[in-house]
Amino acid sequence: MKITKTISLLAVTGLLSISMYSCKTKKVVAKPNPVPVEKPAPVEQPKPAPAPEPEPEKAAPAPEPDFNFKNIQFEFNSDVLKTASFPILDKAVAEIKKDPTAKFVLNGNSSAEGTQARNMSLSVDRANAVKSYLVNAGLNAANFTVKGFGDTQPVASNATEAGRILNRRVEIKADK
Repeated sequence: MKITKTISLLAVTGLLSISMYSCKTKKVVAKPNPVPVEKPAPVEQPKPAPAPEPEPEKAAPAPEPDFNFKNIQFEFNSDVLKTASFPILDKAVAEIKKDPTAKFVLNGNSSAEGTQARNMSLSVDRANAVKSYLVNAGLNAANFTVKGFGDTQPVASNATEAGRILNRRVEIKADK
């Protein structure tokens, strides 16, 4: 019985101390009032006489969009775009959006390394990679035709590595 009283007394004391702690009032610090800032009175300036209305000028014709894009380059033996090609493709998207009804041909090319069948397949895959980029940028997929030329239309000699790099490309041309 004595143990029960002791335990009960400790429990009551603990509960009271917890309740007292949670009921503590918090001090509120008053914030000082902000000092008013005086703004200088605006100086009135005389209003200028209204300018005569200019004659309506004839609107200059919008510049014709340039739809021929070249130098869209790819990694060796791959349809992965080189990072240097992204600004060219972004510019192409901006130009194509000027006339969303225009039709385009995406001409894929490859260097002379590998078999003719592999180069033809790779050139089509590269053209499709460019088409995917353009469609993901918000353009209509129906406006693009994909053609693969393999290594049949080089722009540089395939005898040097620099020439082969230039031949791994896709060209965007307006379809007439």
